[in-house]
Amino acid sequence: MMMPVRCFTCGAVVADKWEEYDKRVNKGGEEPGKVLNDMGVTRYCCRRMFISNVELIDEFMELGRK
Repeated sequence: MMMPVRCFTCGAVVADKWEEYDKRVNKGGEEPGKVLNDMGVTRYCCRRMFISNVELIDEFMELGRK
């Protein structure tokens, strides 16, 4: 996981919610907005952290092996 620990704008802790979000949206097929509402993530700056996060760790690992 490469999720930042805190929101870049307001400084709220967001990394502790990433696993639940990932499980429900990427593996469970739920709508991202509804999941964020259920988890209590209401600030648009924090919501951006979840919606725009791209997991690149696997790609970085491949580059390191070459």
